[in-house]
Amino acid sequence: MATVRFVAIGDSFTEGVGDELLDGSVRGWADLAAQGWADAIGDTVQYANLAIRGRLIWPIVEEQLEPALALRPTHLSFNGGGNDILRPNADIEHIADAFSRVLRRCDEEGVTLIVLSGANPSGQLPMGPVFQRRGDLLSAAVLRRIEDRPDVIRALNWPDAELSRPRYWSHDRLHMNSNGHHRVAARVLQAVGVEPPEEWWSPTTDHPEGPVGLAYYRQFVGPWVKRRVTRTSSGDGREAKYATWVERSPQRADPAAEG
Repeated sequence: MATVRFVAIGDSFTEGVGDELLDGSVRGWADLAAQGWADAIGDTVQYANLAIRGRLIWPIVEEQLEPALALRPTHLSFNGGGNDILRPNADIEHIADAFSRVLRRCDEEGVTLIVLSGANPSGQLPMGPVFQRRGDLLSAAVLRRIEDRPDVIRALNWPDAELSRPRYWSHDRLHMNSNGHHRVAARVLQAVGVEPPEEWWSPTTDHPEGPVGLAYYRQFVGPWVKRRVTRTSSGDGREAKYATWVERSPQRADPAAEG
């Protein structure tokens, strides 16, 4: 079997924000998927993650795509647009065009593309209906661009009603917690044709409710508005957590091998 070389590009969703470890670092679905992939096939997976929180979709393409392809991956995952549709004048078609660019470059380099849609936080966000409508439009626009490409791997999280429940979200209501990242990782593994741990689909870890009312606006909405006014980003000054390959070796027995 050829070595799997999996690189992920994107924003906070792919970086892993919301799935914080005890040392303060973030893990997230892509880290989990890389390890789960290695466990499922019983072989080492090469893994890189160039995603940086706060990035709009075209800066993701312009800053991360070519360095990712330069690593000569077998698989490249791409998600973006969540930060774009929070802007008042979001151009849905222009956002979706980024997926066409990524697909074209993957075709040119012989790389299998994994397209993800983000999870849907609309039900718990201020102005949630606006976000819901834009997310629906973006999902449809992206799917139109890949509808004649059965070779593009799809891990679609936006339609997943279970994933929209509060138990999968962190206190800011915009990023998934560990439960959410595990469920997304399970969907990615299923999409690439391997079996994820069953418990990843519906983790049992309890996550306490976050602040509500004015406390929520002070802690989360206020800083977000300030960044918009000052044209700064939560990702300013950050570097990719895995800009080059790291190895993920199997940590549990391959059930197929045991049979």
